[in-house]
Amino acid sequence: MITPEFLELLRCPESKQRLIQAPPELIARLESERIAGQLRNRAGKAVSKSIEEGLLREDGKRFYLISTGFPVLITEEGFDL
Repeated sequence: MITPEFLELLRCPESKQRLIQAPPELIARLESERIAGQLRNRAGKAVSKSIEEGLLREDGKRFYLISTGFPVLITEEGFDL
């Protein structure tokens, strides 16, 4: 879990919009898509790592995975929603 203070500092690397903790419903949906082999990141690669938490851009159009406690804020690694 990312602390509120750290989260306040984080921004989308592309749009510079604020990021928020992704809701559990979105995490569950993305994990289901990953298991079904339907989830691809912006680079077009299939996602193999389990999705347990992530960050959502404030406009709701981009998701960034949190991996082992660290946000992966690489544009190509994000998911378009």
